Formats: sequence, structure tokens, C-alpha cells
Amino acid sequence: MKFIVDAQLPKRLTRILKAKGYDAIHTLDLPKRNRTPDEEILEVAKKEARIVVTKDADFVNSHTLFGKPERLLLISTGNISNPDLEALLLSALSQVILALGTSNFIELTRANVIVH
Repeated sequence: MKFIVDAQLPKRLTRILKAKGYDAIHTLDLPKRNRTPDEEILEVAKKEARIVVTKDADFVNSHTLFGKPERLLLISTGNISNPDLEALLLSALSQVILALGTSNFIELTRANVIVH
């Protein structure tokens, strides 16, 4: 699986995904870095078959209405420290990956992995 992590999430999430054997980039890796517009993120996701990892409701709306991005992992934890977010992702990653095998829209909360 391939991921693109959106600007409002820490780049360290890409390191976690890479350490687990996944291809992951962050918007900081793109030419416009964290100023990359959503449309360009969607283009990269489509061209490279990447799952968009985001906290941004705009991507949820776009996915729901237009199927863009095709695959989405929404992080909906509210305010959370980076170390706590990293620990949450690590603890839920196998469940997230399993859910992404059957669904194009997954949500990670503090308590659950939700398949939409």
C-alpha cells in the first residue's frame, strides 16, 4: 500500500508507515511542500495510487461527493499530541490495513477504526 500524508499531520507518520514496509510520502516531500493545494494532492494520490491520510474534512466531502481521493484514511482524534497520535497509529495499524483491504474510506478515532 502507498500513502500520502497531508500537511496537518506530522511527517513522523510517514516514518512509521515506512518502517512497517509501506510506501509513504508527506506533503513536505512535494515541490510546494505543505502549501500543496488539495487538488495537487488528489492528482498525486490518483497518479501514484496513494491513500490520502488526513484530518481535513474537505477530503471527506470530496471523497463522498466525487470519489476523490479514491482511498482515504481520516484521522479524527481531535487535539492529540504527536507522540499519542503515533502510538495510536502503531497500535491500530494492522486493523487499518485490514480495513483498507475491503473499504476505500477508513476513519481512525481514539477508540475505533471505522469502516465507511
